[in-house]
Amino acid sequence: MSQVTNVDTSSAKSKRAYRKGNPLSPLQRQQSHVAKLKETHKEMRVYVEKSLKADLEQLCAASGMTQSAMIEKLIQDAVLECRNNVTD
Repeated sequence: MSQVTNVDTSSAKSKRAYRKGNPLSPLQRQQSHVAKLKETHKEMRVYVEKSLKADLEQLCAASGMTQSAMIEKLIQDAVLECRNNVTD
């Protein structure tokens, strides 16, 4: 009742080839990501007080947002508030 299996047959099969070409290196992947971001975003480099940076980190942790997303939201909120004050 024992079954005889042919081990050579299963291991003789070659693995499926990587279908999307050679995988990108981490550097190439990062460069591709940055290039895509530059299509829709503009880089900002700013210096803020350490206490404000800590406050930003706490806001982000509490809301589950990234610092970048939080800064975008704060700018959008400020712009909307300014526009509402001008029309009043």
